[in-house]
Amino acid sequence: MLTLKDLRGSSVDAASVLPRASQDISATIETVAPILDDVRQRGVSALMQYSEKFDGVRPPSIRVPAEKLREAADQLSAEVREALETLILRAREVHNAQLPAASVVSPGPDAQVTNRWAPIRRVGLYVPGGQAVYPSSVVMNVVPAQVAGVRSLAIASPPQKDFGGLPHPTILGAAHLLGIEEVYAVGGAQAVGMFAYGARDEAGTQVCPPVSLITGPGNIFVATAKRAVQGVVGIDAEAGPTEIMVLADETGKAPLIASDLISQAEHDALAAAVLVTTSMPLAQAVMEQVEVQARSTLHAERVKQALTGSQSAVLVVDTMEQAVEIANAYGAEHLEVMTADDAAVVEEIHNAGAVFLGDFTPVSLGDYCAGSNHVLPTGGASAYSSGLNVSSFLRSQQVVHYGESGLRQVAAHVTALAQAEGLPAHGEAVEARFR
Repeated sequence: MLTLKDLRGSSVDAASVLPRASQDISATIETVAPILDDVRQRGVSALMQYSEKFDGVRPPSIRVPAEKLREAADQLSAEVREALETLILRAREVHNAQLPAASVVSPGPDAQVTNRWAPIRRVGLYVPGGQAVYPSSVVMNVVPAQVAGVRSLAIASPPQKDFGGLPHPTILGAAHLLGIEEVYAVGGAQAVGMFAYGARDEAGTQVCPPVSLITGPGNIFVATAKRAVQGVVGIDAEAGPTEIMVLADETGKAPLIASDLISQAEHDALAAAVLVTTSMPLAQAVMEQVEVQARSTLHAERVKQALTGSQSAVLVVDTMEQAVEIANAYGAEHLEVMTADDAAVVEEIHNAGAVFLGDFTPVSLGDYCAGSNHVLPTGGASAYSSGLNVSSFLRSQQVVHYGESGLRQVAAHVTALAQAEGLPAHGEAVEARFR
């Protein structure tokens, strides 16, 4: 099922041998642009129309009534409720530790610069509802925003025909557990348009005010819409298909590695599952285990498509140094390390969304209850960006306060630099204080 590439004895550049899923959003912009413009022009009427067209149902209203959120939480099974509460508790603990501290600096006498962090005022959180239901994504988006101090949080998730035009009840229940009261039964590109431009009803009443930032994963239409509205609002990232890479030496356990590759392959037919190992026997054993385990998994056909795609492979290399080089070139969303010395290997990892060490830290733990965030960069973006965290919802602000003596100390320097840049009025604005 997986393709084996034997790179031992090869001097091939690491980046050239890497499998990679592609998501070309340029192909969908012609579909998405008219939807965004229509939502901007017609608001709620357009949202209702697109729900009927794409989701096969017209919701009773785009905003979910508060009592439906309470009912959904009350109807959660004891097991799911306890799991969500555990996830929320652990995520809060981890994200609380990410809060940056303000600082006050005095560059000179009678001079003060305060570095402070201000939360974004209003954020729209998108939660998918297509091939799977993701209450965990509700938690992963909401918790860091709440820890950051965002006061206005709105969730959008597609209406479900099976649930009377409401989003999936597990998503509604998770929102209620988190204290979120503003939830919209809107999906796809139209939800992104609603968040970016706001939405009014036919009477002109604003049903959903616009936001300043949109976060959350979605399909290619959601990713395209987020790119299109970037600049009108901020976005977290254009999340592509999920990725897992496993680095393993001869100590790796084939059944565990195979199960982890399959666990991410079940997300999407374009999901990427890659093993990089220094052991040919382990590579062959993993491939055999994948064949066996994939037959009995629930989403067997989806898993088969992902694992046989060009984005998935088993790479055998000579040394762990080469394996690390490949891992850094790839910059996987999820990187598992299963070696005789995980601590040493992870010190050499520079590019990865999140790193999972050892036999008892599968990626699925991070997806749910590790306390870490599972909204992570894909497509190699970990080389320059981070996963969703508290700082994603904060803005750095500098507050400057100089007194007369403080300004006088640097006045001549300001004037000299202003003259050097051909902006004499800048220097004159300083000199005016001392005339």
